[in-house]
Amino acid sequence: MSQNGRTPVDFWFDPLCPWAWMTSRWMLEVEKVRDVEVRWHVMSLAVLNEDKLDELPETYREMLATKAWGPVRVVTAAQQEHGDEVLGKLYTALGTRFHNEGQGPVRDAVVAALEDIGLPVSLADYADKDTYDAQLRASHKEGIEKVGQEVGTPVIAVPGADGEQIAFFGPVVTPAPKGEDAAKLWDGTLLVASIPGFYEIKRTRTQGPIFD
Repeated sequence: MSQNGRTPVDFWFDPLCPWAWMTSRWMLEVEKVRDVEVRWHVMSLAVLNEDKLDELPETYREMLATKAWGPVRVVTAAQQEHGDEVLGKLYTALGTRFHNEGQGPVRDAVVAALEDIGLPVSLADYADKDTYDAQLRASHKEGIEKVGQEVGTPVIAVPGADGEQIAFFGPVVTPAPKGEDAAKLWDGTLLVASIPGFYEIKRTRTQGPIFD
């Protein structure tokens, strides 16, 4: 349990990923209807894919090279210099501008997001610096080691019945369920994830992220 008595839910995200963004908005809904508290952590699509670039489509490789490092480096710098408590707020500010408002991961959107929550805009300069890459990689490693390399973002980890964490990728969902639908998806996800030997349910996505 966390200090306030709620069940801690550790959530690893890359601010660039629209599907992780959808899942994160669902988790905020779950906080309203279940006795849980989300604890935010960074992971990186660039780090996740750096050893398999030759297997990826050219457009995805280009995206990783030109867009993936900046936002997560800024988030990591904010965490290192201003504490864990800024992670959720900055993720919301960035995601709203990147995804809901369609601005994408450009510097102007990053600067505006920092201004939105009262953080120094100078943090945007870390997008092109490796100052905190060691901390970024350590956070990424912590999350990905719980589920393995064959997944993406987000990774979610919760305490199991025996006290050990149960971790899983996803769920991938659109639009983000609200109210009782959010609760039902949460309860069902925990149920299947808790079964020893359970690994995967999947079907083809027939629509993209719906931001609302």
